[in-house]
Amino acid sequence: MRIALAATLLIAIGLHIVSLPAAAAPREVCLTKAEQRAALASGHAITLAAAIRAAHLSVRGRGVREVVNARLCRHPDGLRYVLTVLARDGRVTRATIDATSGKLVGAN
Repeated sequence: MRIALAATLLIAIGLHIVSLPAAAAPREVCLTKAEQRAALASGHAITLAAAIRAAHLSVRGRGVREVVNARLCRHPDGLRYVLTVLARDGRVTRATIDATSGKLVGAN
């Protein structure tokens, strides 16, 4: 009886631990509108229009249709635009543009 109770308790604890969120990488912290204006004015970031242009040019083969959301965020490697992109086939993807250089650093 004690063994069955102990086994049940261990299984319950194990299931609880498995259901906890995994320790993720530090989340990006996105800038406020005032911080975005300051980053643009100081030359630390390209304009959103330039970032969108870079996304269209770099993922042209994927059929980018339009950017539906854009955020300027701090990343350990510097500022990055995180763009949510709607493709011609209806798929929603994300493109990450380095806000200093304008180069694509990630797409999925």
